[in-house]
Amino acid sequence: MEASRTVLYSVEGSIALVTLNRPEKRNALNEEVVSELKTALQEADANENLRAVLLTGAGSDFCSGADLAALRKISESSIIENLEDAESLMELFTLVRRVRVPVVAAVRGRALAGGGGLATACDIVLAARSARFGYPEVKIGFVPAMVMAILRRNVSEKRAFELLTRGGDIDAVEAERIGLINQVCNDDEFETRVEAYMAGFERVSRSAVALSKRLLYGIDGMTFESAIRAGADTNAIARMTEDCQKGIKRFLEK
Repeated sequence: MEASRTVLYSVEGSIALVTLNRPEKRNALNEEVVSELKTALQEADANENLRAVLLTGAGSDFCSGADLAALRKISESSIIENLEDAESLMELFTLVRRVRVPVVAAVRGRALAGGGGLATACDIVLAARSARFGYPEVKIGFVPAMVMAILRRNVSEKRAFELLTRGGDIDAVEAERIGLINQVCNDDEFETRVEAYMAGFERVSRSAVALSKRLLYGIDGMTFESAIRAGADTNAIARMTEDCQKGIKRFLEK
């Protein structure tokens, strides 16, 4: 296992495990964590043998947002310095979508503010029943601005408005009901359920999943005609992949 001070990275079989490793700080985000997360995701994306990435938090919480030192730095920085800091977090959120394989967040405890954004930036979110999700930034005069781009694509406009402007949090069951997350698991079964879920990526084509991920996010904002055209292009590309050629052959031989 390759370990750093704030993020752990390892590979088990075809799954990359990325763990926020500041349990004493509820895995709060700072400049170092964001940088190491980007490095871990880039390393995972470069590994052709991986089928998925699993993102978790050490200890009882997934991620509580920015830590106190980071908030203090924000209050003392210039507009240029704050923009550079915001752009680093922006790069992390967009990188999740550029990683070719699925990035799955497994959330225990709290996923708040930037931590909630990090979880919902992932392609899939699995949560323990005791997990909480929220965007409390408005309570301190801050705007969950980049998180907004993610949230607006996951839930309805009215739900997004409510979550962003009231500063409260919701439980995992409610988060699943409104489409913010994919699945809720009982706490005592969570690790087993997550492991079984991740194993499912072994049964599908890596290239087909990668093409599907790129197309799904690529058609966001396109007209219907443009999206269909992008689908036709991807369809043709998929037909030429080794996985598709072998899959068709197996099907025909049944």
